[in-house]
Amino acid sequence: MVKRSRMRWMMVLLGVVLILSACGGTKRNIAIGPPASETNNVSKIILEAYGIGDGEYKAFQESFGAAADGVQDGNIDISIGILGLPASSIESLQASAGDVRMLSLSDEAIKKIEEKSGYKQYTIPKDSYDFLTEDIQTVTAYAILMGNTDTIDEELGYELAKSMIENASENTHAQAKQMLLENALNGAEGLPIHPGAKKYYEEQGLTVDNEVAELTASKENRKSELTFGSGSQGGTYYPLGGEMANLWNKYIDGLNVTNMETGASVENLSTISQGNMDLGMTVHVPALNAIEGKADFEGNHVKNAAFIGHIYPEVVQIVTREKTEIASFDDLK
Repeated sequence: MVKRSRMRWMMVLLGVVLILSACGGTKRNIAIGPPASETNNVSKIILEAYGIGDGEYKAFQESFGAAADGVQDGNIDISIGILGLPASSIESLQASAGDVRMLSLSDEAIKKIEEKSGYKQYTIPKDSYDFLTEDIQTVTAYAILMGNTDTIDEELGYELAKSMIENASENTHAQAKQMLLENALNGAEGLPIHPGAKKYYEEQGLTVDNEVAELTASKENRKSELTFGSGSQGGTYYPLGGEMANLWNKYIDGLNVTNMETGASVENLSTISQGNMDLGMTVHVPALNAIEGKADFEGNHVKNAAFIGHIYPEVVQIVTREKTEIASFDDLK
């Protein structure tokens, strides 16, 4: 009898262990963006807005291209990306998988995100992608170009800004259509502006109220080879940056700009700060943090970066697949 009772207790304990193991196995795999990227930062803010802590999911710090591959393969349940609209990588994922679902953010979550960041509510129209059946509620920021004030002199800053606007029609990337004069100062609020860019925009009739950055760069010491940090190959930055670099090289005499694959915003700003990069694409939110010495840049103000121009609106886009049966971040709780 004692032996039988002990056996029953062992079976009960085994059942408890199996249940606990199963619960631990329900953690979802979420791609939150590469380390030192703005995607990584905003992903954590989004998850925190839903009360989802670090221990409640398995983080994959992949580029968006690698993350999309993981979603297609079933190794990643949710991928969070800051991308242009529409994003070719999401269109490719739908073409391959056929069952992409885009997640909306709740009004409550959006309010919390706005309070903790510079992101604002944004509606993705349902006609943005063939697979959408309704509008998607999310948040957005701006992709901008920042220049190193130690290497980009006034005349060069002028030419870079001018080329971005006047030659955008030759840029075949979908997001290049956003590089219009009327959008040129989007994302500039609170940032020091490069004096060359300011001069160009004022010549075109824009009012520029920003603080003007001080330059140590001079035309006499200008480098002919410039490094331009964009982002990962699976995202929007890298291919768009490649076309921007090609047009600068075509229209600015004696200049050769090399587009570099990077972890995007935070890495680009940090590398400019270290003097190892001349131009960098970034979301405007980390650019503000860099100038003010906040968040990833706490105690490490970036003093040698200045706004050159707006590139395109950055939209947070969160995708999964129908087979995951995830319809909201609430399903992860």
